[in-house]
Amino acid sequence: MTTLKTVAKASALPYEMLPYRKGDVDYGGLNFNPDLVDVPPDHMEQSLEQEEIIWLLRARFTDFNRRPDVFLDRDSNICYNPRDLNVRVSPDVYLAFGVDAQAIRPRKLYLPWEAGKVPDWVLEVASESTARADVNRKPNIYAQIGIPEYWMFDPTGGRYHRQRMDGGGFRPQPLYGGRLVDGRYQPIELTTEPDGILKGYSEILELSLAWDEGWPRFYDPATGGYLENWRQEREIWERERAADRERIRQLEAELRRLRS
Repeated sequence: MTTLKTVAKASALPYEMLPYRKGDVDYGGLNFNPDLVDVPPDHMEQSLEQEEIIWLLRARFTDFNRRPDVFLDRDSNICYNPRDLNVRVSPDVYLAFGVDAQAIRPRKLYLPWEAGKVPDWVLEVASESTARADVNRKPNIYAQIGIPEYWMFDPTGGRYHRQRMDGGGFRPQPLYGGRLVDGRYQPIELTTEPDGILKGYSEILELSLAWDEGWPRFYDPATGGYLENWRQEREIWERERAADRERIRQLEAELRRLRS
């Protein structure tokens, strides 16, 4: 197993990109097709929330997929045993800072020993068929390979993601964040706002992930507000780029006037 780990936080932008060390991959020896997305049969239970999360992260951290040093993906395979690429795990959403995203994607697999590090942040969205693995199996894998933060989001409010209590029984777990400490995930403190929104702060993202009546949101403590959804973020981004182009056009016109 590899335990490569380089923790990067959102405030570190732009990142010093780790060199990509491309090796040989025996794709013929895989017992799965890396070109096919392996989604559960009840994927529709989680798809809208998963889309919202990945688009918010895409707007925030990847400049709409234009940044070469941030890798964001969903439902693809992280292979964590360099001797056997069939040993793999597939997060609903994961994010890695300071890696060569353009080199990773054509490989069809996230190989930490080639990328130079494991992802920084992973999240699972609950569905009936995946909940048991989200709660019991995947945290152990993510901790073993050294992923700094692990999050779970249950749109149902905890019907699928449930925490086993010491005295027996289970407690609904709409939102969970875990920070890796000495090889184990320690729960991140959650707070409930007066309006009922449940939030937990991610040190990696420098944002709080929020559960708002089953819908995911991200809160930015630096601004004291929530991130806009991906459509609104795109509109803001396009307006800012248009304003930049107009300023450049005005400066170029002024320069031509001064030269004439």
